[in-house]
Amino acid sequence: MVTTESRLTTETPPVFGENAKNVATPAWFAKYRYAIFVTDLVVIVAALLVAQRSRFGTVDGHIMAGPVQVDYAVAGLVIELIWVLALTASESRSMRVIGAGLDEYRKVINATFATFGLIAVCSYLLSIEFSRFYFVVALPLGLGLLLSGRLAWRLVLTSRRRQGRAMSGTLIVGDWDEVERTIRDLRRHPEAGYKPVAISVVGPDKAGHGDPLMESLPRVPRTQVAAVAANPRMRAVMIAGSVSRRSVRELAWQLESAAVDLIMVSRLTDVAGPRMHVVPVDGLPMVHVDLPQYTGLSYAAKRTMDIMISGVALLLLSPVLLAIAAAIKLDDGGPVLFRQERVGQNSTTFTMHKFRSMVLDAEAKVAELMAANEGNGVLFKMKRDPRVTRVGAFLRKHSLDELPQFWDVLVGNMSVVGPRPPLMSEVETYEEHVHRRLLTKPGITGLWQVSGRSDLSWDESVRLDLRYVENWSISSDIVIILKTIRAVLRPRGAY
Repeated sequence: MVTTESRLTTETPPVFGENAKNVATPAWFAKYRYAIFVTDLVVIVAALLVAQRSRFGTVDGHIMAGPVQVDYAVAGLVIELIWVLALTASESRSMRVIGAGLDEYRKVINATFATFGLIAVCSYLLSIEFSRFYFVVALPLGLGLLLSGRLAWRLVLTSRRRQGRAMSGTLIVGDWDEVERTIRDLRRHPEAGYKPVAISVVGPDKAGHGDPLMESLPRVPRTQVAAVAANPRMRAVMIAGSVSRRSVRELAWQLESAAVDLIMVSRLTDVAGPRMHVVPVDGLPMVHVDLPQYTGLSYAAKRTMDIMISGVALLLLSPVLLAIAAAIKLDDGGPVLFRQERVGQNSTTFTMHKFRSMVLDAEAKVAELMAANEGNGVLFKMKRDPRVTRVGAFLRKHSLDELPQFWDVLVGNMSVVGPRPPLMSEVETYEEHVHRRLLTKPGITGLWQVSGRSDLSWDESVRLDLRYVENWSISSDIVIILKTIRAVLRPRGAY
């Protein structure tokens, strides 16, 4: 066991003051931020050009700004400048939001709507006669391309971080159990970008009784945390618990000249950031936690999005749906659709539709195959289920068997994004807290589906569904939909 900070402080001299600030931006992040900036520029130009060509049939066109005639190309440059400045002002390329979480996407969405809101106000005040059709095309297309670009670069960054690159060295302070839990979480989610490189244990040190990887990390005495944090390898200091408010305040003072972030690890597990608000009352910081909402304007917006997406999907995919139906019918002559009673919002039942991917007597064969169950303890799953037909195997691999569920979304029984629709037999085995999964409509996709699907344990799948139920938002739904598209194109854990 390493008991001092020597492994950190002897490699490179400590850096304080202005010199410390000079190393605040890692080289990898400077390149990554520049790549995002260029991508933003390119996709905004593309969206505006498509909007202009869609409106006028050419890249030419003019707009009246009072008595002055202005070329749409010039107006487009102004819009792009405002759009890019809004993305910069919202800190959508900040090191704190890139790589993981929803804040980056939320900032992109907010900056986009702020841009078009400002342009709409200016157009009204200055009597600028912009084409409404131009905005109808430019806004959703530009936003979609921006989010897709951010997602693409995030995938690149996540891939690098899983290889141990582009990480921020992190010193974790707290009691043994909290430090161990934090290290375990960070290692399970390298996309967060924090690599534990040292620990400072408050209270009893349970050396020899913890995670072997944790045992190998250098121990830093509490009095030396600030000095070690000044090392260029260190980018963050995390406080994981059991540290007094006075100690936190003193540590914050000591870290003012160091190029590190001070991060408080919240004990409010599975509570999304937007639900937490810090309200100082006479110097006492109080964290207010918004309770989950399942009614109101946001939920109405979610239903509107469901209707639009499901309607468009059924219309555009109708040739695919007909082709799949024909393939199933030609394969064994049986019915095309599989209907099954599932439990929906507030424990109501509904009939869920899927393309049939199994033989006709599949349900009757479950009992004799139960010994080969490879599911997560509650659900029956087999990687090479003999009941799956030839066509069904292809449909399942690419999640095409779930396409008829867009009809269930359109009629209001399901949502595009939500928890997995459970069977009544599953619900009867639920513990009390698991019933919270039924507070929202089940979804075609969700956190459970894009995080491993059949590879997850039952407890992990429940935790992800409950996290969604507690923290859902329109922006998180959009992110999950984008991740679903990636999962369909690169299938994993689907059987």
